[in-house]
Amino acid sequence: MPALPERVSLLGIRHHGPGSARMVLAALETLRPELVLVEGPPEADGLVEHVGELVPPVALLMHDEAEPSTAAFWPFARFSPEWQAMCWAHHNGVPLRFADLPAAATLGAEDEPDPVSVDPLGVLAEAAGFDDPERWWEDVVEHSGAGDPLALATAVTEAMTALREEFEDHVGPRTLRREAQMRQVIRQGLKEVTGPIAVVCGAWHAPALRELPTVSADNALLRGLPRKKVSGTWVPWSHGRLAAAGGYGAGIAAPGWYAHLWERAEAGDAVPRWFARACQVLRAEDLPASTASAVEAVRLADALAALRGRPSPGLAEVSEAALAVLCGGEDTPLRLVHQQLVIGEELGEVGAGVPRSPLAADLERLQRRLRLPASATERQLRLDLRKDTDRERSKLLRRLRVLDVQWGEPDSTRGLGTFAEAWRVRWDPSMAVAVAAAARHGTTVAAATELVLHQRAGSVEKVAKAADVLWYAVGCELPAAVTAARRALDRCAAAATDAVELLSALPSLAGTVRYGSVRGTDPELLRLALHGLLARGAVGLPLACRGVDDETAEHLVTALDAAQEAAGLAADEEHKSLWRNALLKLVGLDEAHGLPAGRATRLLWEAGDLDTDRVAARLHRVVSTAGGATMFVTGFLRGSAALLAADPRLFDLIDGWLTGLSAEAFADAVPLLRKAVGDFSAAERRTLGERVATGGGGTSAGDGAWDEPRAQRLSAHVRGLLEGAGR
Repeated sequence: MPALPERVSLLGIRHHGPGSARMVLAALETLRPELVLVEGPPEADGLVEHVGELVPPVALLMHDEAEPSTAAFWPFARFSPEWQAMCWAHHNGVPLRFADLPAAATLGAEDEPDPVSVDPLGVLAEAAGFDDPERWWEDVVEHSGAGDPLALATAVTEAMTALREEFEDHVGPRTLRREAQMRQVIRQGLKEVTGPIAVVCGAWHAPALRELPTVSADNALLRGLPRKKVSGTWVPWSHGRLAAAGGYGAGIAAPGWYAHLWERAEAGDAVPRWFARACQVLRAEDLPASTASAVEAVRLADALAALRGRPSPGLAEVSEAALAVLCGGEDTPLRLVHQQLVIGEELGEVGAGVPRSPLAADLERLQRRLRLPASATERQLRLDLRKDTDRERSKLLRRLRVLDVQWGEPDSTRGLGTFAEAWRVRWDPSMAVAVAAAARHGTTVAAATELVLHQRAGSVEKVAKAADVLWYAVGCELPAAVTAARRALDRCAAAATDAVELLSALPSLAGTVRYGSVRGTDPELLRLALHGLLARGAVGLPLACRGVDDETAEHLVTALDAAQEAAGLAADEEHKSLWRNALLKLVGLDEAHGLPAGRATRLLWEAGDLDTDRVAARLHRVVSTAGGATMFVTGFLRGSAALLAADPRLFDLIDGWLTGLSAEAFADAVPLLRKAVGDFSAAERRTLGERVATGGGGTSAGDGAWDEPRAQRLSAHVRGLLEGAGR
């Protein structure tokens, strides 16, 4: 088998390693090659010319044009050897091409994995007497001083060659195909230039490129690969995403640390600068971190490195020194340093000249106009919808959610009123895939969102789903989509006969009615739809609760609660009265399932439509019946743990009911009550037990034989069942 021509130099590297990056740069300066080949998808060759417009970390995004959500990233940091090779080629006017399997052959394809995963660094580290392969690589390469870069590259290749020979049976078909493609690109390069060629590839692949088998042999390995049309672009990446365990070149645990090593390599003050930055992080959180402590930490890190025979302090030494000196042995401040410095959240930038989809360009234009830049750090937004800019921001975030670009998350924990919204926004670089996928729906965010909402409105079949589409359309302020969603709601409502389905649509619709005027939609048109659903659901509710199983009863309770809230929020007095009458009919229906009947009783009592005596009488009657009592009490008490302890009316109602029972009736009620409070937390049950101890134990006598000592015993019994329920 012929050997690789001498004018081709193999630079075996560790992906995302600053030591490897320095080696590659020095080797390229020495070789001055006429062509540089870098491990990566060849479809991205046309994107190399934009390197000068990029600020790393960045990533190549390649996606299937027919199915844009089928995509993959090739990320690069400033300290990645491949990135430095691209920069060197760009600044020196040297052509650079990618040499690996086409993205078309790997996107969405299920490839046969290697039979056994081999960690080459782990094997070499063990042979050198190290128990940590990362530490071995740092000592040998990352902290290597000035020397012959080509000699270092040759040594790495020789070591990997020995490993490949030993683990030959562990090299799988995917690796073999990748290396066949690399050799094909090398052959093409040998035809194009007569001078030196530099090949930057993962060290594990270098031995397979030292010899060139026949072209037919490599073609045989590559035969039958999937073919598809692939598009690509550059997208911003982040250190946080580099720390993930997946993706090209796998993940690295300390991208922030490696970036620091790269930045301070020439100055030679990486460790002192690191501790100075750590002190800044701690002081920003009002934690003590003096200059003297930073000096002491540097001394400790140097001492630890010397004791361990290391050429200079690595991440392990600086972390231990920071823990001991700067953090006082506390893990919490060290975690802060780890998150902000060891990992970091640096986000890259992509210039305006980089090709992208029209939708992605429109999104970036909107981000600039609304002063809402993408950031890898979570940001809290409070928007006043009466202000034009805030309203436009809200529209953008809502439209992106329709397009499955989850840049913003509504903060529902903060009730801010009709004209205000709270959002949590954080840009994850992987959202670029969602943007690429959404580009098939339109050239702008507004057009794409409108098309998606039209499609949803046309295909929706359930009333609640149609109401959700209407909610999104109103929030996105797209009139044509609002009209389509309104028609879909009418269509689904006309076909619906089930009370649960009708009532379950009310929450979304009530919210739409409430906020419609803020969003430029006539709320009365929406309120008319709500009234129609509420009226039909109210008529069908009592009968829907007859002869149903427990699972259906749970759905009924959910729908009942939703309708109660919606009626109070958006219905007029006429329809509120109609809803109250439906609940009263349900309460008076003996054949109704106990769960919704109990819940309806509770809602009517809270609203003042049933007085305490009538509710107590209903509780007495239920307990005396053979079936449904447990469900009724459960429905009545559901969600009442805090109210039972805080609301004297509700507490006295339950207390009066229990203490008014005969001894025999009370014995029957105890298991019902135990099951009813089973969903309460242990803390809530303890609180209720204390409330019973201080305020419970009535003196009423249901059978004329109820005395104070018995009431106290009852109180103790109730406390016991409250504490024991749910065990």
